[in-house]
Amino acid sequence: MDEKVLDRLQEQIGYRFANAALLRKALTHRSAAHQRSVGRSGRRVVRGAGSNERLEFIGDRVLGLLMAEWLLERYPGEQEGALGSRHAHLVSRTALAEVAHALDLPEALDVALHEERIGIRETANVLADALEAILGALYLDGGLDPARGLVRRYWSGAIAAQAQPPKDPKTALQEWALARGLPLPVYEIVSADGPSHAPHFVIAVHVAGACGEGEAGNKRAAESAAAASLLTQFGTASGPGTGMK
Repeated sequence: MDEKVLDRLQEQIGYRFANAALLRKALTHRSAAHQRSVGRSGRRVVRGAGSNERLEFIGDRVLGLLMAEWLLERYPGEQEGALGSRHAHLVSRTALAEVAHALDLPEALDVALHEERIGIRETANVLADALEAILGALYLDGGLDPARGLVRRYWSGAIAAQAQPPKDPKTALQEWALARGLPLPVYEIVSADGPSHAPHFVIAVHVAGACGEGEAGNKRAAESAAAASLLTQFGTASGPGTGMK
């Protein structure tokens, strides 16, 4: 892993790691970890061992806590429902991928060559997982303060843009369908795998002959991601075949 890339990333984060190995692991995709492990031992290893998956697990919780803390400070008069909508949007895969690009994470990721060839560095889920892993590494290396610093620096624009609490994608998609006299959205599990500490769900949603998919570490978040994907397909002006605003 290029030391210059690591130095630049730490400058952007605004924190110098005491244990640089944590940052390296946060940037290690499981494909690279697996490739190195098999290359050394010549035998199969536990999936995800040596990768950023364990750091992602704790980083997800760190981000959730710090974002909840910030929203309570910023919106002292709002109730749980509105705060929850804001929170869900700010910790979504899309929001994390945008921050990851701002930090130039695609360049810093350590991935296997065969995965790099198919463009995995630019995949939203991979970037979001790496960013959560960095937050986990920051927490383990220096506590909540450096993690809080990253969150408040790189999510400030997204928070400022939320004049009103965003509507949950599942609710928005249901309202979209009802307004057009269509059946309610139907969700199905495409796949559910991963270790017990870091499950991975792929959910599909169907409306009006169209389909959207979403991925996340729990079913509810994956359903929201699928609904958001389908709403993006429909656009804000019209849905498939309806011509309706």
